[in-house]
Amino acid sequence: MKVYIDGKYYSEKDAKISVFDHGLLYGDGVFEGIRAYHGRVFKLKEHIERLYWSAKAILLDIPLTPAEMTEAVLATCRKNNCRDGYIRLVVTRGVGTLGLNPNRCKRPSVIIIAGKIQLYPPELYEEGMAIVTVPTTRNLVNAVNPAIKSLNYLNNILAKIEANNAGVEEAIMLNQEGFVAECTGDNIFIVRQGHLYTPPLSAGALYGITRNTVLDLARERGLPTSEINLTRYDLYIADECFLTGTGAEIIPVTRIDGRVIGQGKPGPVTRDLIQRYHALTRVSGEPI
Repeated sequence: MKVYIDGKYYSEKDAKISVFDHGLLYGDGVFEGIRAYHGRVFKLKEHIERLYWSAKAILLDIPLTPAEMTEAVLATCRKNNCRDGYIRLVVTRGVGTLGLNPNRCKRPSVIIIAGKIQLYPPELYEEGMAIVTVPTTRNLVNAVNPAIKSLNYLNNILAKIEANNAGVEEAIMLNQEGFVAECTGDNIFIVRQGHLYTPPLSAGALYGITRNTVLDLARERGLPTSEINLTRYDLYIADECFLTGTGAEIIPVTRIDGRVIGQGKPGPVTRDLIQRYHALTRVSGEPI
């Protein structure tokens, strides 16, 4: 594997950053997880756009233009012969002092890794997964806004630890008002009486690119959609539930906090959206 770091390629063994990089010291930076399918990078424009939004929110001046960043991602895929895989795009604040001040960091670093990812076992896509609600509250929007896809993922990791301790793969995180925000790495959807619901971004949900894609696919098939505040009660009485994310794609949920969802198996709307999503990935994306 060849890793892109600041315009040069390094072997996996030699791909290193400074111990004084504020991305390491303080989680000061932003990132994107991107998928490649069939020789195309899926939703690359949207991922690049979100990367620059996140960077703007933390006053991080990315040293490449969006067009240059796009070409760097595609070039890294070509360098690694990555036609079907996962791309991690990272921008750190760069090397600085041991103090917090980001102004002491002279130049941000850009890192691109083109490899593989498998978040969940294949059988969960067929049978559905069990998830639980955890005590860790989603970050407040006026603290570390979840809309910023930053390198500081400790809030999500604490919730993931609680999921692991409960013996499940994912966890539902609530916001400070008790409404459903999202899961540790995925957005959440429910289907109830022919209507698709997902929490609004203001509830603490990430501006999910797969989330937006699923909303578009649902509207194309004539399924009504709403972005409204949801409680755990709404999840428990849903006919179907599924999670979305770049790595996860669309994965069915069949049990929440011990409650069986719907018929206890992936429902027809979920299966249809999965098929539509896979069909889109076969024909859409930036050619590598």
